Amino acid sequence: MQKRGTFIVIEGLDGSGKTTQAKLLAAKLKQSHNALYTAEPSEGRIGTFIRNACLYEEKRLLPDVEALLFAADRVEHVEYEIKPALKEGHLVISDRYLFSSLAYQGSSGLSLAWIRSINKHVLKPDFAVFIDVSPETVLKRLDRRKSVMETLETQRCVREIYLRFVEKGELVVVDGEKSEAEVFKALSSVVSKFLEKL
Repeated sequence: MQKRGTFIVIEGLDGSGKTTQAKLLAAKLKQSHNALYTAEPSEGRIGTFIRNACLYEEKRLLPDVEALLFAADRVEHVEYEIKPALKEGHLVISDRYLFSSLAYQGSSGLSLAWIRSINKHVLKPDFAVFIDVSPETVLKRLDRRKSVMETLETQRCVREIYLRFVEKGELVVVDGEKSEAEVFKALSSVVSKFLEKL
């Protein structure tokens, strides 16, 4: 029977460098593992709708509507992409996952318990990393058109929630304020240590 794959999640504020780091990690791990990069919002129907019709509007959706859309996308993402890849023994690296919903929609005042409840059927990651940068750094880096969630106040609240998960041991923190190479070295180190224990 083929061994189940491993599910790793990379989280962070917008502009933290997490997408770059997740892609670099997937490329590195492909040398020794059957690694696969994926992301949320997904490439599925609901994820495409979120990117095209929700993130770059003038005004945010109601937080509970946002949370429900992301939860629905996550179910599709897990069922159609993540679970099949894990079943085939892949090491799946997801750029954002459940912690993003908890942090972003939670920062709008939604109950974290409720957000978890609408995501209760999705997989728990085997390992999750938070690439930490200050909200001020984020806004300096975001020279493109900002999404509706990329305000200083929102990013501060989001970071606070992420750091709570770090304190609880649900996320492992990596300092994202350093150079791209230094961040990747630190990320590779914590992931390698995790994989060595499997």
